Amino acid sequence: MPHDETPAPTQAPPQTQTLNRSSAGSAAARLPAPRLPGAVDAAPAPWLLRLIAVGLVLAALNLRPAITSLGALLEEVREGLHMSGSVAGLLTSVPPLCFAVFGVMAPRLARRFGAGTVVCAGMAAIAAGLAIRPYIGSTAGFLAASALALMGIAVSNILMPVIVKRWFPDRVGTMTGLYSMALALGTALAAAVTVPLTGALGGNWQSGLAVWAVLAAVAVLPWIVLVRDRTPAPGQREATRPGRGSGTASASGAASGSASASGSGSADRSGPASASASGSGPSSASASADARSAEAPALRITRSRTAWGLACFFGLQATAAYITMGWMPQIFRDAGVPAGTAGVLLAVTMAMGVPLAFVIPRVAGRLRQQGPIVVVLGLCGLIGYTGLYLAPAAGAWAWALLLGVANCAFPLALTMIGMRSRTGAGVVRLSAFAQSTGYLLSIPGPLLVGVLYQHSGGWGLPIALMAGLMIPQMVAGVLAGRDRTIEDEC
Repeated sequence: MPHDETPAPTQAPPQTQTLNRSSAGSAAARLPAPRLPGAVDAAPAPWLLRLIAVGLVLAALNLRPAITSLGALLEEVREGLHMSGSVAGLLTSVPPLCFAVFGVMAPRLARRFGAGTVVCAGMAAIAAGLAIRPYIGSTAGFLAASALALMGIAVSNILMPVIVKRWFPDRVGTMTGLYSMALALGTALAAAVTVPLTGALGGNWQSGLAVWAVLAAVAVLPWIVLVRDRTPAPGQREATRPGRGSGTASASGAASGSASASGSGSADRSGPASASASGSGPSSASASADARSAEAPALRITRSRTAWGLACFFGLQATAAYITMGWMPQIFRDAGVPAGTAGVLLAVTMAMGVPLAFVIPRVAGRLRQQGPIVVVLGLCGLIGYTGLYLAPAAGAWAWALLLGVANCAFPLALTMIGMRSRTGAGVVRLSAFAQSTGYLLSIPGPLLVGVLYQHSGGWGLPIALMAGLMIPQMVAGVLAGRDRTIEDEC
């Protein structure tokens, strides 16, 4: 053959041939600057990270006023719209129902439009729903407008841990504590000032509820900028080069790059995942394998005991939280506590989450197992409900404080979501599964409290139900707090 007859001295060395072929085949791909496979994009501008932090805080401030402002004025709303106790119980069950129904949409919407766009739309929905619901004039319209606001809250709830892990991979505990603290502050603020604001606005409960739309409108502003921003997140790989993977692969790669910050001990457990995510092979087959490995746990998350334990824990703490936010002011008012003081007591309960929502995630992130924290919070809840049953007015401030500590199971649950998966893609799925399933489980609680209250004529049975639910909450929390990830079980 001609190739065999070519004199050996004139044949280029194999290394030179390889270099010539690779340079000829990838000249366009290397312009304007060469990139190594698996190279990490430049960090985003500091102003962008600051803007995201401000957006997180403003969004978190708006995730509960729609609920606690209503709890403070529930008696006035019932009278104005002629609601029975059972219908009021249905009204207090609308939040977890909306969170379950709309929360499952959040991951798909985030993949299609981007997390910043979805949160921006969520804040706009909150503002619109809060602005129109007091003035519709019917129970059905009030429920529909509340559902609009709660839809925005639902998708934002799901995406908060995702945004934190994506943009602040080395500060997951700190940023989770920051937005959890802002969430608790917004919850307490709405409970404390809604009644005084209503009086200042002429005593009209419609105005007292509608005023919270202003805060939601302000929260839209930073997310508008993020809708247009296309700066890559820290750790995001260039997976969209010509002839290479897809956006999904890129997203999972970015998430995998930040997995080690999901909590103390998670870095030690993430060896295999990190190795596959950071592989240096440039072939499309390798990229496809990475994409499949990132998506596999999402398809089998229902096989994970940890995921189910986390979903049950989230659902039971949500049950307690929405019963508290919806009914606790009425419990105190029926015990003879003035309306304004009852609102302040609810604010005290919610305000306990301001410092503890910052402390608990940091402590939980340093522990390999979070079960002890779960048990302490549950015991505080049992003592608080017992006191509420025996002496609701005499020890009102003590019970409010103890129930406030118990309600800090929410930031603990969010922290465990970030710690129970090795990858960002896993956190997205786990967050959606745990929160949506948990909110489904929490739907009957507030409704059942309203039915028991109406038919028993008092608060004995409802409070006994609340206390009883703390036992399975502690069991589920201990199960979810074990030192393992969903990838270990799927």
